[in-house]
Amino acid sequence: MIGYIAWRVLQMIPVLFGITLIVFVLLRVSGDPVSLMLGEDATEAQITQLREAYGLDRPLYKQYLIYMGDLLTGDFGRSIRYNNQLALDVVLERLPATASLAGIALFFATVISLPAGIIAALYRRRIPDYVASFMSVLGQAMPNFWLGIMLILFFSIGLGWFPVSGRDHSLAVVLPGLALGASLAAVLTRLLRSSLIEVMNQDYIRTARAKGIGPTAVTMRHGMRNAILSYLTVIGLEASSLMAGAVVTEQVFAWPGIGLLAIQAINSRDMAVVQTIVILAAVIVMMINLLVDVLYSLIDPRIQHG
Repeated sequence: MIGYIAWRVLQMIPVLFGITLIVFVLLRVSGDPVSLMLGEDATEAQITQLREAYGLDRPLYKQYLIYMGDLLTGDFGRSIRYNNQLALDVVLERLPATASLAGIALFFATVISLPAGIIAALYRRRIPDYVASFMSVLGQAMPNFWLGIMLILFFSIGLGWFPVSGRDHSLAVVLPGLALGASLAAVLTRLLRSSLIEVMNQDYIRTARAKGIGPTAVTMRHGMRNAILSYLTVIGLEASSLMAGAVVTEQVFAWPGIGLLAIQAINSRDMAVVQTIVILAAVIVMMINLLVDVLYSLIDPRIQHG
């Protein structure tokens, strides 16, 4: 297992190299950040001076080589928008906000989908199944920005239970977390239902029932152990993509995370911050996928990574 983890970590290196190259080129051809920052009234001398200060006057390949050399020393560059601060410090300052939002969203999605999926599978083609299926379709159909606005109107403005925006209150994460996790809960509910129904029709399940094991024990002890693998796969994939989905949600709730930071950095052509966000997001995605693979072996000993 240790050898497999080491091999997976080594595989991340060329992937990260490719990501840095693509993002670097796309940002350079998307527009001049210096002209945008100084405005239309800037003189040619001012533009030239600032371009030289940030190394943007060099050929593109030299800029990339310098950038990669700085990355190897842990220097992600400096932010144009945030008073020449280190880009990594700017991003890491916002990361806890997005991490807490994604964590709460994942919590809501799991707490809703686990019982809903199990009940829907156990009561297949009966009222609980129809209710769970209807709510799943509804959850997938609602855009998270629209759901976020509805939650604000009802729970914040109407009932006054939660703050409208920001992160100053301890309960401020509840509504954006629910808005972000609703669609994931819908996907996980339908997935767990179908996986559990398929598993419960296997021969070993019928054998367990023939031995006199109760339906609840059969479902939880034997059925869930196999059905949960696909469930974990989707959680791993979606947990990493919550960061992308958080961009819209953070905009709606004015949540000070890296999603909102990414929008602001793109609009101001803050290349160092955008590159740092993309690289950090890529590392998080790859680490979560690795964690899911390791969990496979812990849940089902038949799956071994050599």
